[in-house]
Amino acid sequence: MIRRFPVVEKRWRAACRNIDDGDSQDTVMYAASSHLPSDSRLAAAFAERKTREGSRCGFGIRVTQSSEGSDSWVDDPTTRHIVGLYINKEKEGECYLLWPLIMHIKAQFCILVLPLVEPRHLRAYEALCKGSDCGNAVGVDGSYSSLLLDLPSITGAFMVAHAIGDMISGDVVEPEVIVNSSPSVGGLFDSLTGSIGISGISSRPKSVAAPVGSSGTSNVALGAVASDAPKSGLKLLDKDALRTFISSSMPFGTPLDLSYTNIFSTKVNGFSSSDLPPTDIKQPAWKPYLYKGKQRILFTVHEMVNAAMYDRDEIPDNIFISGQINCRAELEGLPDVSLPLNELAMSHIESLSFHPSVQVPEHGVEKHSMMFSPPLGNFVLMRYQAACGLGPPVKGFYQLSMISEDEGAFLFRLRLMEGYKSPLTMEFCTVIMPFPRRRITSVDGTPSVGTILNAERSIEWKILVSGRGLVGRSLEATFSGTVKFAPLQTQRLPSLNSFFAGFAEDDGDLDAESNGNMINVEEFLMEKISKDIPPVDLEEPFCWQAYNYAKVSFRITGASLSGMTIDPKSVSIYPTVKAPVEISSQVSSGDYILWNTLGRCPSAAAIE
Repeated sequence: MIRRFPVVEKRWRAACRNIDDGDSQDTVMYAASSHLPSDSRLAAAFAERKTREGSRCGFGIRVTQSSEGSDSWVDDPTTRHIVGLYINKEKEGECYLLWPLIMHIKAQFCILVLPLVEPRHLRAYEALCKGSDCGNAVGVDGSYSSLLLDLPSITGAFMVAHAIGDMISGDVVEPEVIVNSSPSVGGLFDSLTGSIGISGISSRPKSVAAPVGSSGTSNVALGAVASDAPKSGLKLLDKDALRTFISSSMPFGTPLDLSYTNIFSTKVNGFSSSDLPPTDIKQPAWKPYLYKGKQRILFTVHEMVNAAMYDRDEIPDNIFISGQINCRAELEGLPDVSLPLNELAMSHIESLSFHPSVQVPEHGVEKHSMMFSPPLGNFVLMRYQAACGLGPPVKGFYQLSMISEDEGAFLFRLRLMEGYKSPLTMEFCTVIMPFPRRRITSVDGTPSVGTILNAERSIEWKILVSGRGLVGRSLEATFSGTVKFAPLQTQRLPSLNSFFAGFAEDDGDLDAESNGNMINVEEFLMEKISKDIPPVDLEEPFCWQAYNYAKVSFRITGASLSGMTIDPKSVSIYPTVKAPVEISSQVSSGDYILWNTLGRCPSAAAIE
């Protein structure tokens, strides 16, 4: 499925015509074609790039198989996501470059988005593809990074690609906003959501019609290519929904509102002809309806903790936080909300981004504030990466040693919430030991706290269960025992040496089969692995061979771990209205891994 925007194509053709004749060079005419390719030529070019680069994403760095003019020749990992295609012209032997194509892979689909850039940007990228230098000098004029920084439309194209990917994969969900007070919607909705205290998609407020007046500067021509996906693809109804979403969210190729909920609420409910807003108010595209009812603002700081705990002197533990501030502003009219940003400087924030409706200062966050016109419903106000200011919520070690081929001895020694004080509360904590390649027959051992649940290929240790939270104190938990497995019999995998020996043996056949073309290494490895390992094992790749680990799951409420917070008294609304501000925080585990200290483990060396 491909969606084109004639207005954007017309602007591109006009830009090509405006190229100064005195500045025209063969390379410019080669790179910039005033016409976009047909659907069949685009598909053929994408397939050709996959063969040339070794996979859909490509190498991202210059390797021996890289050819001059290819994306990998630029020698930058970003080229795995911002790609170029060489389109063959009708005349034999002639082609032109189509760039930058934003590529996002979600589920079985490959989404390509082509934002509007100027011909000079295309010429600059082509020069990089033919340069002799290897590597990318950051910040230097003419470098790849400088070129990307000069193209803000690429950011918009990424947002479009991710929005479409979430839609076709069924991952469209509203951000969770936690309310501390009882729900006020009433009726059946309260009975469904009141017990868990979550404000999801509430009954839509009374709709008020208003002309959507908003203009953008980033135009994109969109093409969604279902490459390597089953031919059945989306159902007819789903395709119609996707076409409606693209047409409504990006009129004339300009992204205005990528909210799935807003787009389809407008389609289903339409607009009311009464209660029009004042004519001097310009209603933003991301707020198609005006709220009517009791006013309040809800903020939820949601953080996810990812960690790799090694308990080794030669490998430092790695822990970081991915956070976001979710917001729900139930405010009448079209008010502006402002928050001070100086508190961010006191947090352990390393990077952050904002919702498109937010206006932020260009230079730093100290003694400044951000202002936004909130959309309707739940939305992500801000995303950030941060360090954990309080230390790991779960620290300790995990050891596993094989006593025999079918029996292993393990030991856990963990400490929960060390250094954490009230109101921080750990609601639950669970440790899972996965053994996807072995079938467990028995487990012998009793933990110092909690209960054990055995499954066929995993052991689950429930240290804390819901309803018995840990607050204002730390907890030490130990668990030692033995685990016995069913005999491997004939399902034993070859060693790593034999695996790569087989890879080398197949090289000759592959070279002969490719007739001089580069081997698709990524697909070959996956095919090789699939033959040697049952499909279930592919779900846990780090459990192959000597790699083994335990995964920790938990949830913490009461405050954030990065120090991110919002002072309700600092939130201001203009025009001034009386609206309470509620703040809540929730921390959950992401990939929180305890690597076996007695086995091999993957790690990355830090470069200073």
